[in-house]
Amino acid sequence: MRLRLLFSLLALLLAALACMRQQPGPVIVITATPPEPLGIETRAADAPEAPPTAPSAGLIVPTLDPPRTVTAEPLPESYTVQPGDTLSGIAERFGTTVEQLMTLNAIDNPSLIAVGQVVRLPETRGVFSPAFKIIPDSELVRSPATAGFDIAGFVASLPGYLRTYQDRVDGEAVSGAEVIRRVADDYSVNPRLLLALLEYRAGWLFNPEPSAATVVYPLGYIQLGYEGLYRQLSWAANRLNEAYYGWRGRGVLWFALRDGIRVTYAAGLNAGTVAVQYFLSLNQSYDAWLADVNPTGFYSLYVTLFGDPFARAVEPLLPPDLRQPPLQLPWAPEELWYYTGGPHGAYASGSAWAAIDFAPPGDKDTAGCFVAPQWALAVADGVVARSERGFVILDLDGDGDETTGWTIVYLHLATEGRMPAGIRVKAGDPLGHPSCEGGVSTATHLHIARRYNGEWIPVTCHQCAPGVRSVPFVLGGWTVEGWEGQEYQGSMVKGEIYRQAEQGRDTPINEIRW
Repeated sequence: MRLRLLFSLLALLLAALACMRQQPGPVIVITATPPEPLGIETRAADAPEAPPTAPSAGLIVPTLDPPRTVTAEPLPESYTVQPGDTLSGIAERFGTTVEQLMTLNAIDNPSLIAVGQVVRLPETRGVFSPAFKIIPDSELVRSPATAGFDIAGFVASLPGYLRTYQDRVDGEAVSGAEVIRRVADDYSVNPRLLLALLEYRAGWLFNPEPSAATVVYPLGYIQLGYEGLYRQLSWAANRLNEAYYGWRGRGVLWFALRDGIRVTYAAGLNAGTVAVQYFLSLNQSYDAWLADVNPTGFYSLYVTLFGDPFARAVEPLLPPDLRQPPLQLPWAPEELWYYTGGPHGAYASGSAWAAIDFAPPGDKDTAGCFVAPQWALAVADGVVARSERGFVILDLDGDGDETTGWTIVYLHLATEGRMPAGIRVKAGDPLGHPSCEGGVSTATHLHIARRYNGEWIPVTCHQCAPGVRSVPFVLGGWTVEGWEGQEYQGSMVKGEIYRQAEQGRDTPINEIRW
């Protein structure tokens, strides 16, 4: 009976979606009473000792004041070109076009701009986001601040729909708590944040019978193929990463709301707050969004559920002098492998371009998915912190906790022969066989990426935020380099030897040897 009701509700939602296709985007109507307000300078001192009680309203979206006039402020009049900048990148950052910048600055060739050159920007007016910090960076990523958090225990302690919910992921029945855990681990996003957003948008933590719309699309992304908690949370985690790493390493300084208002991130914000501000802006008007990002909005709910997020802050999350430890190539010395993918998303499109791909040896015509006979090897000494669904997480500090210190993420390793969690390994020990298992893959290869304290470490940072710098990715003396604005493109250099990322095994340009 319940299944029949869900299908009926889904049919109604899809019909409504079809009617809205001519509109700019789906309209999500959620009614709720606002949480008890906290003063702008007030933060709770401690996390709650017992499971939180149900907020006095479900805490989904605060009641809004009547619409008010948006006070526009002038955006910057000029920009000084930094190393790695391109005219197209500058145009994207400031919401203009290459053509406008060329005309305004009398630039004949858009490829010829110099470091230190002052580029005038078109007169544009917009608004700045509030300067109120919602969460520290360590509450956005799967950082040491999340290490002791018991996801299953927390979910079981609350009476809401999530406690008994089950989803189907890759043909397997998975509990709501396990969905939270998988998305948090795979995307390296704080499970507390995912839980808080789920409660804020859908009321799943305390309400055992949430509205029909939130049963199918709990995070509010109404799109065919994104039904259910796993797909909705995966979408949400990807959007959070998109803003976090876009601001930190790709020079993304602004976004546009549903009503067309352009918002530039306030000076002094941190990446974690930027990510939450951006996520709460999706499909929102200015007034609704402003209520969400002020102290009486999402932050108030977060404190109600988990206490003051800044009381757990791990700062700095990345030490200013961070250096990668020595790493060797992840295959045997006598083998020739192929550099098939330059810097790209560590997990899905929103994360930092922290990953590169290698294909194992094979005939030039070998393609498609198979379990390679060759082994992917440990690049350093460590402990296997997690081994599942194509993943092997190699923890280099040896404590078995993948949220702390350096971790190397291997993906697409086959189940058969994969090193189990808890095993201590030495550099060069086998971890598993490359395949297509885990994530999305259309051909057998090894995907490898770096994290530190849960944060994805990009191969190259072309437009770093203040205080952010590149940490060179070096494997066996080969230094990986990325090309600005071109995902999957890049090179590897060892002394005078140059190699370039290319798919296939048809040319020596992507051959990598010890």
